[in-house]
Amino acid sequence: MSLLSRYHELGVEVDPSFRPRPALRVNVLRVSEVEFLRVMRRKGVVLEPIPGVPHGFWYESSFSLGATPEFLLGWYYLQEAASQVPPLVLAPVAGDCVLDMAAAPGSKTSQLAQLMSDDGVVVALDADRNRLASLRNNLERLGVSCVVSYKKDARFAHDLGLSFDKVLLDAPCSGNFCVEQDFFSKRSVADVKQRARLQKELLRSAYRVLKRGGVLVYSTCSLEPEEDEAIVDWFLKEFPDVSLSESGVSLGEPGLTSAFGRSFDQSLSLTRRFWPSRAGTQGFFVARLVKG
Repeated sequence: MSLLSRYHELGVEVDPSFRPRPALRVNVLRVSEVEFLRVMRRKGVVLEPIPGVPHGFWYESSFSLGATPEFLLGWYYLQEAASQVPPLVLAPVAGDCVLDMAAAPGSKTSQLAQLMSDDGVVVALDADRNRLASLRNNLERLGVSCVVSYKKDARFAHDLGLSFDKVLLDAPCSGNFCVEQDFFSKRSVADVKQRARLQKELLRSAYRVLKRGGVLVYSTCSLEPEEDEAIVDWFLKEFPDVSLSESGVSLGEPGLTSAFGRSFDQSLSLTRRFWPSRAGTQGFFVARLVKG
């Protein structure tokens, strides 16, 4: 069965040509939202607030927003709407010690710092040296100072000798048809299952470094249940002291409690799933987990 045909079995119509609206996040560490809106609207940029996403806007522009003085000054970050949800679900506050397990190029890392008012510590890991350079460049542009970055495979995060109040695992995944051309001709169910093995290893590592009472957000830009609900269902069984909690966001819709003849823990309905045709964003999945 192809990946596309499986969506029909889940009762979802998919338009492979769909592309999400471009979006950005105002960086209030550099500029007030009021000033940002005043300047950008004067330039002719059309901005529409993303419901339930503070400082997030869809935009229309006749010129590239990646090449403006305001972009270079760090006033905003070009970040797709659904991508802005996982840090909001994690909800870090000033003074927290946070781990970002797959940080580069820095969209969610910088958003975590912004939510913390750049007060606390974000430990950002990435195994790719070039991507880590992009992360550091972005953080400098955005005026973020609370991030400590390491070139490191997050499966071995315990080597740092630290424990964390909150952990974000925006996991490496198979992606989705909105962000990758010819996705359905390049991906197979076997690819999905292979990626799921890595996701389990990363979740084991996240559990090991998360404090009791701490929060873990697991997210992917994949629409495949094997990388989303099935992974979280496995995690709940593997670590019985972990439970799902409300995401606190209204975007998306409840996660699946069954797929392809397999039933999941009923608490999977607390996760959020973003079907592009319904949410108007790229495909995404977000789960908020608490360690008891």
